[in-house]
Amino acid sequence: MAPETDPPFQRIAADLRRRITSGELAPGSRVPSTRRLARDWGVALATATKALTVLRFEGLVEALPRVGTVVAAGAEPAPGTAPTADAAPARVEHREPIAPDEPAAPHEPAAPDGELTRERIVRAALELADAEGLGALSMRAVAARLGVSAMATYRYVTSKDELVLLTADAAFGEAPAYPAEPPAGWRARLELSARTLWALYRRHPWLAQLSPVTRPLVLPNLMTHAEWALAALEGHGLDAVTVLDTHVLLYSYIEGIAVNLERETQAQAATGLTEDEWMDTRSSALGALAASGRYPAFARLTAELTDGYDLDLDALFEYGLANLLDGLATRLTP
Repeated sequence: MAPETDPPFQRIAADLRRRITSGELAPGSRVPSTRRLARDWGVALATATKALTVLRFEGLVEALPRVGTVVAAGAEPAPGTAPTADAAPARVEHREPIAPDEPAAPHEPAAPDGELTRERIVRAALELADAEGLGALSMRAVAARLGVSAMATYRYVTSKDELVLLTADAAFGEAPAYPAEPPAGWRARLELSARTLWALYRRHPWLAQLSPVTRPLVLPNLMTHAEWALAALEGHGLDAVTVLDTHVLLYSYIEGIAVNLERETQAQAATGLTEDEWMDTRSSALGALAASGRYPAFARLTAELTDGYDLDLDALFEYGLANLLDGLATRLTP
């Protein structure tokens, strides 16, 4: 075991290294995800990511597209050659310079990039963001996932900021194409647009963390969704400013609900508790508030909830959407 004085990422790496070299985790076996490691060890996602990166540089694990991190083939050491729990990551003589937007990381081996393309980089970034969250997305992490040197990716993508935008655009472009013949009526068109975006946020929760609504993302695939919604609002008596205000309101509503998807994942990683488990820890405090007499409306409401209250974000999204469109209907001409 690694000494307790070692940094958390080294202790996590040492534990996984022991499990691999002992045969507990065989070649091809799934390694716990960064979210699982963060939850089990009570650390940040970045710390868990760093631990897996160390093992990746040692050749003990590898990232497979749409599978996750697995024990690398041939990771079993020869008898008597298993690394110790405190073994340092493998190093090479030449170290690639670290880009300004990247944190320091262990040395990495050089790898050929003859098959590297911008599309491969963006796809790897999308898989990484989906698996580990927006905070784990970096040029260096994507390079490690692809098995290439960090600087190789800069030949195709100039910076982390560009990588994030390209990845987001790819995610927004995954939705099925809108029909060539729109459904009848503005409401059906806006419902289709809203539900399409909600499904994308459901699939890629990190999208809701990208940018405030006051700084809109200029992305071609996101503009496709905006174009559909704006066209649905045309010809119903609204001036240009009101059309834009209405579009921003609808978009920010969808994003505002979706932002809780990633936050809940982060909260589970930080606390080790599911949503239901966390609420259970607050039940006595909520009961005390209801019984205090200071909040009579809250007390009456909770008294009616004989079966409790389960917050369903999908149901909440539909409820809010219906109310928003009901209100909008009073402003539109037929």
